[in-house]
Amino acid sequence: MNEALSRHRIGWFVMMPGALEAFIGERRANPLPLKGIKVCGAMADLVPPHQIAELTSLLGAPYLNSFGATETGLPPGTADLIAPGVAPETLSKRISAFCEVRLVDPEDRDVPIGSPGEMALRGPTLFSGYWNADDTNVGDFRNGFFHMGDLFRRNRDGTIDFVDRVKYLIKTGGENVYPAEIERVLLAHPGVVDAAVVRALDAKWGESAVAFVACGNDGPDAEELMQLCREKLAGYKRPREFLFIAFEDFPRSTSGKIQRHILESRLTN
Repeated sequence: MNEALSRHRIGWFVMMPGALEAFIGERRANPLPLKGIKVCGAMADLVPPHQIAELTSLLGAPYLNSFGATETGLPPGTADLIAPGVAPETLSKRISAFCEVRLVDPEDRDVPIGSPGEMALRGPTLFSGYWNADDTNVGDFRNGFFHMGDLFRRNRDGTIDFVDRVKYLIKTGGENVYPAEIERVLLAHPGVVDAAVVRALDAKWGESAVAFVACGNDGPDAEELMQLCREKLAGYKRPREFLFIAFEDFPRSTSGKIQRHILESRLTN
């Protein structure tokens, strides 16, 4: 990949979460001259801010701050490009003018400003449905909108912030805990390469959060990460345990997404 960039001029160099660390390592070791890249990256909400800063510095190209899916065609949430070398502190996005977006609760009622709600949308670039999956389509396309399974908060200025996937929600002691919020705290540490927070059964609270973490050389230990969580998170949101694994030991799908159900299964083995 690094060699190809020295031979081809690229308009958008798409880098999915999970692929960045290996490419950054390759680029550091072999900084070949670049033919030219206009913009890089995808799904900034799922990438450590320090990785965004390093990738854009190595490529000399801004990072695309957008959120979408194969099903949506054009991304329903977009924002300004992240300049090279910048570790973003916020990733708020504007709703695309090409689609209509609602943020809804489990009963499909619009949630108030500041409350998490599932993104439901419709528009001309939306796909028509999953092949031979009538039951899935009935549920996902209910009430005339496609329900993405992603939670967002709407801000008073009309922008939206990614919260998490609906299916990853952890219920602990009656409180909602969103793993992505914890992961953003952990990934902000420069010594953390990747992190995934999953649910674990808890005799007292029903469920609790456990963090799988991959660190670089001289990375933080569990106490340092817990102290970071104490500073940034409410008590009920803090992981019960930190489990350190190698970056390559994170189970991933073909698109590079971490397969959390496999991590959860390791907690019971």
